[in-house]
Amino acid sequence: MPVLHRSKDRGHGREEVREVKVCSADGLLFPHARQVVRIHRKRRRVGAGKWQTETVYAVTDLAAHQADPAEISAWARGHWIIENTVHWTKDVTFAEDASQVRRHGIPAVMSTLRDLARAALHRAGWANIASGRRAHTAPETALTLHGIP
Repeated sequence: MPVLHRSKDRGHGREEVREVKVCSADGLLFPHARQVVRIHRKRRRVGAGKWQTETVYAVTDLAAHQADPAEISAWARGHWIIENTVHWTKDVTFAEDASQVRRHGIPAVMSTLRDLARAALHRAGWANIASGRRAHTAPETALTLHGIP
């Protein structure tokens, strides 16, 4: 199967090459699968000789005329924006991965509360969620932020 889309990026001290192969699919165990995607990534530090490789597979319900290989590649890459902003904030700022809550539906409730806190701080104008959280949880400043002397 030929490579249908190739892209190269360089930034943050590394270079990366992505190759995308896509084929139409019928009869898979995924009920609405229309295309199967293989994304092969090679990356290395700028100036380094050794490449690290990773291959991921995806399935989409979009037909070839609805999503070409370049679009699928962009969507897959765009997913990491969510991962790097939302999940990183929830894990580092709110220590979600270290949570010991594991019973019933409580983990989902706690995750929703963390999302609510993150969104409220963002809408309140905090560009840095961690500093907003510290400002609202420090006893000496929390009350003055809310107009209480």
